[in-house]
Order: sequence, then structure tokens, then C-alpha cells
Amino acid sequence: MRKSIVSALAFALALASCAAPKPQDPGKNSPAVAQVNALFDEYWEWALREYPEFATSLGDHRYADRLRDESAQGVRRRNAAYADFRSRLMRVDQGTLPTMQRTSIRVLRDQLDRFAAINDHFGNLPFGVFDEWAPITQFAGMHLEFTYVIKNSRFATAGDYQAYLKRLEQIPVNIGHLMARMEVAMAAGWMPAKIAIRDVPKQLDAQIVADPTQSPQYLPFKSFPDDVAPADRQRLAQAAQQVIRDKVVPAFQSLKQFYEARYLPAAANTLGASSLPGGPAYYQALLEWFTTTKLDAKQIHELGLKEVARIAAQMDANVVAAGFKGTRAEFQRFIATDPRFFFAKADDMLAAYRDIAKRVDAELPTLFAVLPRQTYGIRAMSPEEGNNAESYSNGAADGSRAGFFNANVNDLTTRPKWTMETLLLHETVPGHHLQGARAQELLDLPTFRRHIWFVAYSEGWALYAESLGDELGMYKDPYQKFGNLSDEMLRASRLVVDTGMHAFGWSRDRAIDYVVTSTGQTRDAVIAEIDRYIVWPGQATAYKVGQLKIKELRAKAKAALGERFDVRRFHNAVIDGGALPLQVLEAQIDEWIAAEKAAAK
Repeated sequence: MRKSIVSALAFALALASCAAPKPQDPGKNSPAVAQVNALFDEYWEWALREYPEFATSLGDHRYADRLRDESAQGVRRRNAAYADFRSRLMRVDQGTLPTMQRTSIRVLRDQLDRFAAINDHFGNLPFGVFDEWAPITQFAGMHLEFTYVIKNSRFATAGDYQAYLKRLEQIPVNIGHLMARMEVAMAAGWMPAKIAIRDVPKQLDAQIVADPTQSPQYLPFKSFPDDVAPADRQRLAQAAQQVIRDKVVPAFQSLKQFYEARYLPAAANTLGASSLPGGPAYYQALLEWFTTTKLDAKQIHELGLKEVARIAAQMDANVVAAGFKGTRAEFQRFIATDPRFFFAKADDMLAAYRDIAKRVDAELPTLFAVLPRQTYGIRAMSPEEGNNAESYSNGAADGSRAGFFNANVNDLTTRPKWTMETLLLHETVPGHHLQGARAQELLDLPTFRRHIWFVAYSEGWALYAESLGDELGMYKDPYQKFGNLSDEMLRASRLVVDTGMHAFGWSRDRAIDYVVTSTGQTRDAVIAEIDRYIVWPGQATAYKVGQLKIKELRAKAKAALGERFDVRRFHNAVIDGGALPLQVLEAQIDEWIAAEKAAAK
């Protein structure tokens, strides 16, 4: 999965190397602690079973022979289980629990409470937070995400290949369940905007091949490790060709026919989430889910306008500093069209990303007291992903697989060089990889907290990481600095256009024009962004909200600690509790500030 599936924090957990020692909480080994820890473990094991692709992404291969149950019954079973875990957490007597367990309850309750708030809008329909009512779009769905299942799977033994074959055999059933859910969505009026899903049939063509050896699903059978015997190789390859030819390809053909004949014609001609059956309250629930705040659409829209104005002034100053004789709009057109700012070969772009990564790696100790051990790599996105945005794939929790930045090299004319430093910082270090890998190594935390994802925190941290480029010695080229500002402007403009389209009646063209004018990014790239916001309401607002909270907390800590403020220790204070709701993060930093003050006396 890509990026899909958490009071103060006790710093004795993970900050022993970057904060003053603290006495342990009483009752650490009490029956109450054992009981709540058992509940956390039960939740985690349940999640791995229910989301086997997610387990595979973490390097847990116990469920490598199955796919998630996409049936209506499976969705309702998961929703009922979420409600049961929430109810059990609500009944826990926290009075005798140590701080860490109380914080962990708060983290999981925050997630489950927001699940419930969204699921309330669906009634008895087979939808949920992770079981979207629009499960196949041009930005998400099995046709795109199975690529990452393959990349995350282990192919070391014949047994591994046999497990993968069982997954392939389940694709027709899985697709049948998805189409059945989409039929229910059509009847109930839960339909995405037609304009934003128009490319799905073309994407499905990549799965519909005459020669099974040319299928994306066949890739693991094109090479085998030495430990797989020649006879097994031939048997497994033949079995793969048969299941792809007889089951997988026909299933994707059926999905394409359904999409073209029924689903796409029935898609909505409106854009906004507020026009869906859940109405404005549904969009508000999404905003709260993604931002982990109570901010409403109007507040987020106005925050975006304020940030756009602030960043625009910096961009204007950067144009002057670059020595360009002309307006910002003219400068933007220049760098968006001049061939010098684009690569002609995909390999050259990948090499340039790796060069940036090496330069950043060397500077990280200046900003962090403790760094993760897990490595990361840089690889090209699959062709079937088209012009979708770059992404990060987490490494295996046991260290057996590195994290990866997935670079889009499918259309180099839409990927200017001046965006690269910012993208690298966001997706790898000090962004997603550094934060996520560090969280995986915090062994004193409950397992679910080492892998939980809150968009406002995780994407907010990655956007904050972009702003660290100046401190890391990046952005020395005025074009790269403009790219950094342009990307920050994109995140600010998201606050405006997401709320504009989903709450205030903005058209798609108005949103596109606004972002193109604000950021200077190419129109094709912006169109892909806008269509993503249309099918994923609210998600894009969380980046800026999270970044601004982290910046606010850094300013607060610096003001409180004065000369005693250590940015290296502050950064570890932010990341050494795993991903958190923003209110919990603020409480964590307040406690860290108090501990720093006490240590200085």
C-alpha cells in the first residue's frame, strides 16, 4: 500500500540519548499494563491479517499468499472490528496506567474516533475509511498498487513464488468484489467526478496483454534466485503464464468493460465532496480525519490565502536574486519551458537524484541527534503509473528491504530539474524515509505506533523537511530555491483549491488556473494534481497544516529555551514518538521543553 494504514509522551521511551533522564512511570509491569499492551498487540495482529498487502510492505510475509477481502461482507467485518476495538479502548481504566500506555490509547482512540465519524456517513453501505466507495481511480486501486505488492514481496524460495501465485489466483475474485461495491456506490449516489477518472481505462490497458510474459504481474518470473531449482523455475513460470492468461488478464478485461460501459458514464458531473450523499458534513469529517484538527473549510481556505500571499513575496524576491529581467510570471514560463531545465534521459534524472541524496546524507548529523540505521534507494516508477506524483515506499521493519523513493521518469517534459532537491528532501531524508525508518526502530513503543500514519503529521513533517534545505546546504542554485518555494506554494494553494472545489463551488478550470499562476509549475503537472484532489477530498490540506504546526512548535521551543535550544534534540523530540495526531505532538513537545528546562538547572 502506498501510502495507506496512529497527555504527553514519556521520553524515557526513545529520547534517552537526546533528553534528560526521567524516572520510570509506576506500575510498568502491572496487570493493567499487561492487559492494555495485549489489546494493542491484538489490534496490530488483526490489522496485519486483514491487510495482507500492508503486512508484506513491512516485511511480514506470513500472509503473502492472500489479498485483502474486498467483499461487502469483508468491509462490514472490518468496520465492526474497528468499532469493537474503539469500544474496548473506551472501557480501559487509565488511572493506574503509565504515561506511555495512556498516550498510546490516546493515539489509537484518535484514529478510531475519526474512522467512526467518517463511517457514520455510509450507514450500512459496504464502505469505510480504508474501503473507499471509489476503489478504482486513476490515482489508486489494484491496477496501480499491485506493482508495489510485487516490489515488496520476497522472492527467495520456490515457496515464495508459490505464495505469490496464490495471490495472482485471487485477483479475479478481488476484482469481482470491487465491481460489486462500485455497483452499490452507483445506486447510492457515491460517485467520483467523471473528469478525474477519465484515464482509468487507458491505465487498465497495461494489464491486458496477449502475451502473459509481458504482464506486469509476470515480472518476478523473469529471473530467479540461485536457490530455486531449474525444474521449479520452469514449473513456476508455466503456472504464472497460465494464471495470468486464463484468470488475471480476463479479470482486468472485465473491469475495463465495466468501467467503460457502466461506471464512467454514471460518474458525477460535479466536483465537490459536499455534493455527495454525505453533504458538507462528510467533507468536514474528511478534513478532521486528514488534519487531525477541528479546522473547518473556511478556516483552511483563509489560511491558504494567507500562506499563498506570504510565499508569493518570497518568490518575487527570488526572481530578483536570480538576476532575471522580467516578472515572476515570465520567469515561471521561462523555467517551465526552456530545455536546459529538463532531462532527456530517465537514467540521467535518476543519477541526479542519487547525487542529491549523497549530498544531503552527509549533512544530516547537523540537524539530528539520532539517525535511523535503515538505508534507502531511488528507483523509477512503473510505466503504468503514468504522470502520477512521486512517492515513497517504506522499508521492511526487520531491515531486510530498504525504503525507496519512487521517481517519476515516465514523461520527463513534466519533471523539471528545479523541483528535484525539494522532492528528494520530502520523500527520503530528512522527510518520509528518515521519519518512518526512525519510527520503526523505536522498539519501546507498541508495534502499531511504530507503523501508524497520520497524514497531517507524516506529510507535515515531510513538508517541514523541505524547509530544512537551506540549513542542509541545498537550494544554492536560485532555480532550485525557486523550485522549493514553488513546491511550498503548491502545498499552500492546495488549502485554497481543495476547499474551493469541495466546499465553495470552484470549477476544475479555476482550480487549475489558480495553481498554475501561483506555483509556476507546468499545466500538465498541475492538472494531475487537481484531479488527485478531486478524487481524494481533504487529503492535500493536511501537508501545510502539519508543517505549520511543527514550525510553530520549533518557534515555541526556541523562545522558551533561548540559548539552550538545540535543533538536533528538538528534531528527535518531534520524530521519536512515531506519527502522532497534532494535539498529541504538541503535548509531547511541551513536555520536552519542560524536561530541557529542568535539565539545565
